[in-house]
Amino acid sequence: MNTARPTRILTSIAALAVAGVLTGCTALGQTNGLTSAGTSSSISVAGGTAAITVAQATGENAAPQAGPTSYDAASATTVTLTGASATVSGDGATVSGNTVTITAPGTYVLSGELAGQVVVDSAADGDVQLVLDGASITSSTGAALAVTQADEAIVVLADGSSNELTSAATFADTTSEDAPNAALFSMTDLTIGGNGSLTVTAPSLDGIASKDGLVISGGTITVDAADDGIRGKDHIAVTGGTLDVTAGGDALKADNDTDADQGWISVTDGTITLAAGGDGLVATTDVLVSGGTITGVTGGGAGTQLAADASAKGLKAGSNVVIGGGTVTLDSADDAIHSDSVVSITDGTLALSTGDDGVHAEESLSIAGGSVTVERSYEGLEGTDILISGGEIDVTSSDDGLNVSADTASADGRGGGMQTIDGGVVVSGGTVVLNAGGDGFDSNGDAEITGGTIVVWGPTSNGNGALDVNGTFTISGGTLLAVGSSGMAETPDADSSQGWLQSATSASAGQTVQVTSGSTVLYEFTVEKGFANLVYSSPQVKSGSSYSVSVDGTSTSVTAGQATGSSMGGSRGGRPPGR
Repeated sequence: MNTARPTRILTSIAALAVAGVLTGCTALGQTNGLTSAGTSSSISVAGGTAAITVAQATGENAAPQAGPTSYDAASATTVTLTGASATVSGDGATVSGNTVTITAPGTYVLSGELAGQVVVDSAADGDVQLVLDGASITSSTGAALAVTQADEAIVVLADGSSNELTSAATFADTTSEDAPNAALFSMTDLTIGGNGSLTVTAPSLDGIASKDGLVISGGTITVDAADDGIRGKDHIAVTGGTLDVTAGGDALKADNDTDADQGWISVTDGTITLAAGGDGLVATTDVLVSGGTITGVTGGGAGTQLAADASAKGLKAGSNVVIGGGTVTLDSADDAIHSDSVVSITDGTLALSTGDDGVHAEESLSIAGGSVTVERSYEGLEGTDILISGGEIDVTSSDDGLNVSADTASADGRGGGMQTIDGGVVVSGGTVVLNAGGDGFDSNGDAEITGGTIVVWGPTSNGNGALDVNGTFTISGGTLLAVGSSGMAETPDADSSQGWLQSATSASAGQTVQVTSGSTVLYEFTVEKGFANLVYSSPQVKSGSSYSVSVDGTSTSVTAGQATGSSMGGSRGGRPPGR
């Protein structure tokens, strides 16, 4: 993977931060170098969030080459497929046995059936436009349609037409570097569009493949491939159309690993339905979604146990996964959304089920808008840094709901030494609901809540807690409700500027809980699952004041800022550095 790519993206984000757009934030993908001593907090979001937009990420990529899909039928060369041969009316195409060879730029209209192959070998300047108008091509030796040379190739699916391309079960040439390896193969930039339909069947190797870029702008395209469904080495840009892809390998893949501005997938419109044995959309650099609908099952779905070396992620990128619109529904045996660097969600609707992580970023995860529902997961949200400034987030996990994983630079202990934290979580807006079997809100670094609403339905077992923060944990705004077991219960730091209260109160599913100040109800909820500890914070809570926590009318009095129960430590000053 080209490692220069993330640096370019992140440098541009850092520049915005310097300009004041991201005041107080650490640029995505860069370690924040947080240093914690005692209970002082050094992470802050004062004026925004470090969320990469689709436009920013797109600006780092090479522009796709999209060819025209309109054509002049009157001036086109007509190729009529006649079973084992073909006839040609016009210039630029020849027939030898069951092979049609197109040798010049221009527009060619193909119809009929051919047990053979169509080859484009055009050395002259100019695009080759192939209009499929009721064409069915089946090859017994390799690709059904192979573009070996042309400036650009455009495949147009004529209005109302049904077309089929079927490759061989065994390709005659599988060793040459540029040998065709798909039912529809192109050595050059390829555009597929129009308003007809195309069915691609590849009993071996790939369905559709371009050695350069691939743009899909229209048509109804069905692909059934033994290996990868649709592959564009440089990029895949889906700007329209309806795709239904079944693949033994990856569904859509861009795998250029030598050019920093290539190897990306973009979906701006259209509908993609996929079932993949491997990954759904996988790119060496970016996966960018700003519109359209993506529905997919990878690796057999969330209930499937994968081999240790297998990858069956929904969306997977080496640099950035950026979602700024559209609808994404994924059922994945592996992570539903995964980036080796940054995940940024600014809009869109996501519904995710996974056997592993719902959304996983090896570096930073930022959610600034949209709707993110993780219906099933091992861990819901995971990253080295997690920044939430907006959106509606609902996570169900068997282990941690939100997990910040960070390396400890030194482990001298919380008592007298200093500990450098390379990760943290900041919530400044949005609504976050976490229903976790393990830790609910878990940061192995620092945590800061400055706004938004966070509701944590934590574990029922005492081996985990609704809140688990290894570094400093401050709250200065927003609303926090965290309920769970009492064995490892935690609270925000005692010197937080916003008050909080804690109660060793037990409640069962279906009961009604109220937090009150005198006769004023500050918060009321119906219990979804039993708990033995409650932590609550809002702007109405003042440290040192008394409040009541009642369960079906039975009240317990608590003092804000004071932890109750032997496991609690409000100041958290003596906590060991890791857990």
